[in-house]
Amino acid sequence: MVQRPRRLQVAALCYRDSDKGRKVLVVTSRGTGRWIIPKGWPMRGKGSAEAALVEAWEEAGVRRGETQKDPLGQYRYFKTKSMGWPQPVETLVFPVKVKELADEFPEAHERNRKWVSPEEAANLVHEPELKELLRAF
Repeated sequence: MVQRPRRLQVAALCYRDSDKGRKVLVVTSRGTGRWIIPKGWPMRGKGSAEAALVEAWEEAGVRRGETQKDPLGQYRYFKTKSMGWPQPVETLVFPVKVKELADEFPEAHERNRKWVSPEEAANLVHEPELKELLRAF
């Protein structure tokens, strides 16, 4: 069997801290409705962290957020393409401290979102390495 090279995606681990503890923002995927964190392909003319901020806006409505240049971690998964073949993907995860959340955003009518504890988020997502990242966050 031929080994296909991994493609790269960037993801935003959106969070906020309060006196009730840390919460992370999860969204549903458009295709399957599974709980995920916002992610997408790198964008020409933008660094990986900037692209993660764009995904946070488009998929979760993060109007203003702060991130850092270096990823918090990474996880791997297989993305099933329209042709049915699983594509291996390496996803760099950037923490995004949410400063402002909008009710209207590009994919608002295609996704649900909710704030949960990192532990609850880990229980909602399917990717084992992402579960580990969330539990350690």
